[in-house]
Amino acid sequence: MIFAEGPSEVREHVANWRRAGLSIAFVPTMGNLHEGHLALVELARRQADRVVVSIYVNPLQFGPGEDFEAYPRTLDADQGKLTVAAADLLIVPRTTDIYPEGAERHTFVEVPGLSDDLCGHHRPGHFRGVTTIVCKLLNWVQPDVLILGEKDYQQLVIIRRMVADLAIPVTVIGGATVREPAGLALSSRNAYLTPDERAQATELSRALTEGSTALLRGVGDFSRIEAECGARLSRSGFRVDYVSVRRATDLSVPTPTDRSLVILAAAWLGRTRLIDNRRVDLAPSACQQ
Repeated sequence: MIFAEGPSEVREHVANWRRAGLSIAFVPTMGNLHEGHLALVELARRQADRVVVSIYVNPLQFGPGEDFEAYPRTLDADQGKLTVAAADLLIVPRTTDIYPEGAERHTFVEVPGLSDDLCGHHRPGHFRGVTTIVCKLLNWVQPDVLILGEKDYQQLVIIRRMVADLAIPVTVIGGATVREPAGLALSSRNAYLTPDERAQATELSRALTEGSTALLRGVGDFSRIEAECGARLSRSGFRVDYVSVRRATDLSVPTPTDRSLVILAAAWLGRTRLIDNRRVDLAPSACQQ
């Protein structure tokens, strides 16, 4: 596996692959890699001849009082995992290359509307940081395929919108959420959970499964489903940011005739903020109650 830090190094390796007629997939991460990340790398291997992974803890994604300094950084272990996973190029950017004038003075990319809703409402500026860094790294790598995890569903929708709006020539593919046996979605922030909180955390997946089952049964009162899921989480010790049923394609508020839905939630256990979602595709004949 090749290691690179700056854009000129990345572009040199990519140019060599292009001259050889090879296709390229890109997996951006913040490191502290787990099986969910490695599943994305495996998906990338199936989509292209060469796989590029980046590791960068992006300060623009963190608001005041969030866990930027504490976010787990495990580069040596990550490199070992990516070597085993057969990634071809690992980019660990220098901040001076990402934000040469400083993060606060840097040109940014923002998807309006979508970036201020749901997690964006509770983490102002977060998605502006996401779209800025992903757009910049796409310019470094210029891949054929961009691989993102479906656990961060709002992020996936926003990046797809950015790519479409800016006519970036890349195909965006979402990788399925990887879960622990009890249902908890894998996340680097799960390391913050105490043993008791980890046992409690599985209730988030169960609540969303219950909500998705109600949708599949034909319950059309989305507000009722949201309220019942939120109440269940509160009873289980969560501090709920939101539970919301949305249209899967663009996260707009769904109408009774929408068939492709997603139920999303964000909630706190102690100092750990967890997010999860469930996609629900209704049959055309499903009756609404």
